[in-house]
Amino acid sequence: MPVRPLTRDDWHAFWPLIKAFGTDRTEEQTESLFAELVEDPRWVALGYDDARGLLGYAVVQDYGTHLRAGRRHHGRLHDLYVVPDHRLEGIGRALMQSVADWASTRVRHLEWQAHHQDAAPFYERLGHHGNPCPQPDYPTFEITYPN
Repeated sequence: MPVRPLTRDDWHAFWPLIKAFGTDRTEEQTESLFAELVEDPRWVALGYDDARGLLGYAVVQDYGTHLRAGRRHHGRLHDLYVVPDHRLEGIGRALMQSVADWASTRVRHLEWQAHHQDAAPFYERLGHHGNPCPQPDYPTFEITYPN
């Protein structure tokens, strides 16, 4: 499968994707943070990388041990992005499956928000159901894994 963890060496292919997804940070600021995250075992940046290049990415965080919940705690999907010209090719589905696989061995609950029009329909097609949250345009999605 063309989904793999990204490394510092992927920066030049990664920057156009995060820039297209939207950031108010400079390239230098973002590169520095990217380098930190890909080296931190509590995070994973996954990329869909095939013969055409890096076409999508997802970034997930494991929030770490929780005092009351122990080692099975919460994780958060921060980003899942696919280059617009390559949407509807299964790239997002492959990234989400890799996110879920990664999270299933680390957390009890994986959660994320998605824009109700732009992104939520994608997650709903994958069988996930969003719940209302304080930001009405961004329902919360969650996967709960067995103990």
